[in-house]
Amino acid sequence: MRNTGPERPQVSGLLPHIGVACGVLRRADGAVLLAQRPAGKIAAGKWEFPGGKIETGESPRVALERELHEELGIGISQARPLIRFTHAYHDRIVTLDAWLVRHWQHEVRAVEGQCFAWQAPDAAIALDLLPTVQPILAALCLPPDYVFTPASADETRIREGLDGLPPRCLLRLRLPRLDDIAYVQLARAVIADTRGTQRRVILDRGAAMAEACGAAGWHQTRAGLDHDAAVQTAPGLLRLASCHDAAGLVRALAAGCDAAVLGSVQSTSTHPGALPMGWESFAALAGNTNLPVYAIGGVGPRDRATAFMHHAQGVAGISAYWSRSQGS
Repeated sequence: MRNTGPERPQVSGLLPHIGVACGVLRRADGAVLLAQRPAGKIAAGKWEFPGGKIETGESPRVALERELHEELGIGISQARPLIRFTHAYHDRIVTLDAWLVRHWQHEVRAVEGQCFAWQAPDAAIALDLLPTVQPILAALCLPPDYVFTPASADETRIREGLDGLPPRCLLRLRLPRLDDIAYVQLARAVIADTRGTQRRVILDRGAAMAEACGAAGWHQTRAGLDHDAAVQTAPGLLRLASCHDAAGLVRALAAGCDAAVLGSVQSTSTHPGALPMGWESFAALAGNTNLPVYAIGGVGPRDRATAFMHHAQGVAGISAYWSRSQGS
């Protein structure tokens, strides 16, 4: 990311605190643009997403537009927030606002002579990356919808409802009434039904079962996270956790989770007496963890845009998804 002149940083402890905006340009084939830091700059040779420091008085979106024009010679036609997080280097603290850019004006060119590479997100790890790139790649590899099954749903309802779910989603089999034998049988049937699609199945009963069934990952409650924090997950197996506060998010991050679910954001019929945290409190928590965070509680597909603007990976829910009229 380019330097734009003398910094006037805020200070956190003894280290300067710098805001940065970066753009994740994504082509129709899914590849994203990475730039290599040129010789003479800090961390020369490392790869990053193009962008730079948010100047005094700028919003992250304005800084993004300015930086991408200066570095790539492009204008932004369509962009939305992807993830916001903070990273501590030895000499500074960086809060980074990453934006997903799907449409832009003009051809990308190396205005500052930097090298570029278009990479699939899951292949970019082979490059020599800045540490701030990994959380962004993690967010890119997750969908915007995390669907939970109704707790009392039977196999027929779940399997017949699959085609009505968003074509790219995570599907958590949350079925506490089933014993392990029945749960595994249903899980294998649903996993077979989703094979060849972009829907990925998440199980509730531990990493070993998820791996044995061929699921995409496993989900833990906060109590489960405390109990099984040291469990090692097989490579490629997603680990997600339910959280309700900052302490839960810290725990999920320390345990090596790939994403978290945070709420309740809004009032729900299932918990009428619970006090929702609201979008602003959600944003304050989600924007200060280095994990993709799904919003849950009174939200659904129609709330995606609101969720994105509050630093969410997307939305998670139950009833909003299990009808033919939901968004896709």
